[in-house]
Amino acid sequence: MLISTHLNIYGYITWDANPNIFDLGFYALRWYSVLFLGGFVLSYLIVKHRFKTALVNPYLLDRLTIYTVAGTLVGARLGHCLFYDWGYYHSHLIEIILPFQFTPHFKITGYQGLASHGGGIGIFIALWLYHRKYHKDINLLWVMDQLALVVPLAGCFIRLGNLMNSEIIGRPTELSWAFIFVRDDGVPRHPAQLYEALAYLGIFILLNLAAKYWSSKNGFLLGLFLILIFTARFLLEDLKEDQVAFEAYMSLNMGQLLSIPFIIAGIILMVIKSGKKTIIPDKIEAI
Repeated sequence: MLISTHLNIYGYITWDANPNIFDLGFYALRWYSVLFLGGFVLSYLIVKHRFKTALVNPYLLDRLTIYTVAGTLVGARLGHCLFYDWGYYHSHLIEIILPFQFTPHFKITGYQGLASHGGGIGIFIALWLYHRKYHKDINLLWVMDQLALVVPLAGCFIRLGNLMNSEIIGRPTELSWAFIFVRDDGVPRHPAQLYEALAYLGIFILLNLAAKYWSSKNGFLLGLFLILIFTARFLLEDLKEDQVAFEAYMSLNMGQLLSIPFIIAGIILMVIKSGKKTIIPDKIEAI
């Protein structure tokens, strides 16, 4: 079976999902990949509707999509390799770039190591590059606000993908809704991936409700997004097992440390933009 779950005698949920939809030996289609792509597609459709409503040239959205996808993938990949697993990748540099494993034998692995904080940094760099080329046509903060409204939804899909992989597991617990990850160690644990997915879904809903009142202040929604997303991430990290061994010696783990600058940036942005009202978007190119 692709997914196998049931309650045991203690009421815990036994989770034994197959991470692969199908496996041909040299290539496997994973649930994570499908959910990752699904989150991007749904986010694109929502942003497309908002661009159309604001009478922004759809060409600008097509260019934005290319920049954003590239920034997300490159940033998330480099973030994982540099922040979490540099001990391995410093001697396997080619595997950072190529979705292949060469030792002990050749295999198409895909990009299985991705870090959300790196993805966030990658998106900001990509948007800066986008702005340099198209700044005469569209306001950058308005664009960032539109992305802020959908990124939590994409994040929800990604965490569901982590759940299908039985990865990013929570700490042991005796709570009745604990998951026993059969593919890990069989210990009842917090379903941290599910917690985070639900938190991101709630933030997605909240931000889109807030957009009805604060969308006239370019950058305000981005600030709110940064505070909500990374505060949730900071708090939920306490329920997760350490992702890498060196985190065992840290009072705050890597995910928490990387969240702090984003939270501070969000607070500063909200304070700066709270009293300003701008046209949406400042500069547009009509369809």
